[in-house]
Amino acid sequence: QVHVAESGGGLVQPGESLRLSCVISEGRVEHFGIGWFRQAPGKDREAVACVSRGDGSPAYKDPVKGRFTISRDSAKNTVTLQMASLRPEDTAVYYCAAIHTGRPCAEYDSYAYDYWGQGTQVTVSS
Repeated sequence: QVHVAESGGGLVQPGESLRLSCVISEGRVEHFGIGWFRQAPGKDREAVACVSRGDGSPAYKDPVKGRFTISRDSAKNTVTLQMASLRPEDTAVYYCAAIHTGRPCAEYDSYAYDYWGQGTQVTVSS
């Protein structure tokens, strides 16, 4: 079975950086679209960024454009979310998810993803 696991969350001050990692087991990362989502208390889950299956083309949602970078490392079978210039509104539980489709990952909402990690807490506070 495919297993997805996130790591790297923590407490940081505004303006600092944090690196999240998503590792895929029992499957190759390049065989899935990989998405990062987040959910803040009292709010709906929202997409953050994703990389499509195959060529790994990235896509970003507007609130993180220019600050976050998603990348795929086939050798480590991981997808990384490098977060810079963090803001308090970035505080949320961040989830990594995998989807089988070869179509661009940005076409899909969270409900379409097939495998999910347990989440990792990111808190941005002074």
